[in-house]
Amino acid sequence: MNKISTDKAPAAIGPYSQAIEHGGMIYVSGQLPIDPATGKFAEGGTKELTRQSMNNISAILEAAGSGMNKVVKTTIFVQDLGEFGAINEAYAEFFGETAPARACVQAAALPKGAQLEIEAIAYK
Repeated sequence: MNKISTDKAPAAIGPYSQAIEHGGMIYVSGQLPIDPATGKFAEGGTKELTRQSMNNISAILEAAGSGMNKVVKTTIFVQDLGEFGAINEAYAEFFGETAPARACVQAAALPKGAQLEIEAIAYK
């Protein structure tokens, strides 16, 4: 089991790793839409927040020797499922015709008051 860490994504805000690689699979912890350069939420609406979380996932996967084209499953947690369309629009920018399996669920609350959080599983 290998811990994956990069300064191109926000540091973990609790006792967990940005990602763990085990048996050729990479498990990326939920990524808030925090800009690692500022330590603050990305500016803008739901699309910009989604892009920031996805950029964070991409940076972590790159550090692990993988990439967005190797993502097999994601889970999106969102405070307002009414933002589903905006999330989908930004999310789709990161995948080609074969998007990974996915779940999207509404959550009552997310860390730091975030509007959304996205986790991913990829292979190396």
